[in-house]
Amino acid sequence: MSALSIKGLSKSYSSIKLQKVTALVGLDLEVATGEMFGFLGPNGAGKSTTIKSIMGLIRPTAGGVQVFGVPATDPSSRRRIGYLPENPSFFDFMTAREYLTFVGSTYGMDHTSLRKESERVLDLLDLTRSADRPIRGYSKGMVQRLGLGQALVHDPDMYILDEPMSGLDPIGRALVKDIIRDLKQRGKTVFFSTHITTDVEAVCDRVGVIANGVLEAVDSVDSILEKGVIGYVISFCRPDGPDEEKHVFREELDAAMRQLLESKAIIKAVEPKRKDMESFFLSVVSRS
Repeated sequence: MSALSIKGLSKSYSSIKLQKVTALVGLDLEVATGEMFGFLGPNGAGKSTTIKSIMGLIRPTAGGVQVFGVPATDPSSRRRIGYLPENPSFFDFMTAREYLTFVGSTYGMDHTSLRKESERVLDLLDLTRSADRPIRGYSKGMVQRLGLGQALVHDPDMYILDEPMSGLDPIGRALVKDIIRDLKQRGKTVFFSTHITTDVEAVCDRVGVIANGVLEAVDSVDSILEKGVIGYVISFCRPDGPDEEKHVFREELDAAMRQLLESKAIIKAVEPKRKDMESFFLSVVSRS
């Protein structure tokens, strides 16, 4: 069974001027249990509409979503999900510790487990020193980390994260990526949307690119990077000589290696020069 199954998902709205606005068109997608899936797209592409449909916050015009085989229209489907919205907001008179206790209690956690997990999450997200301050005094980055904390506290099987790195400084982004990697090692499923291609490249197994409400491409990160190899850098030295580098195109590698070996050169490393995830993303979006 897939962790997440989306079939024929479409969503249209009526604008203020009663014009039809199509946000999603026939989206089909399967996310396997234990998979890290990145959902890439420019602003307004349909990422948040897809996530709100997964969470049952909006009803699709057509198609449907299942979470571990349970329709997203069934509230019980959310029990196995940890959700971070794009713009998290809280009862800002609460402290972080009080809010995590509130969230955990809605999932039926017992008092002992809730206290233990709340402290673990606060420490993990570097919020322990601020845990007893009202949330209204938090910075944007602290609010974002607390939003991730509410998704983590009940230790769900799947995480739906809408722009999880938004508003974070480089240290905060590195922390979130480490957390996602840890979730992968524990067999959790993560589906997160972003427009930051380097984040997807760093942590994801597969990536989907959505533009204008249409899922334009789905591929593994390894495959994308392998297809993007345009050449190689050969590091070598000759007997009693200094280290040297030779840059060759992909189709020239075999001939260059033979030539160097015939000249008694010592090959130290062969490193690919590749297009990155950003190049793949831009090429897909420009076609759409």
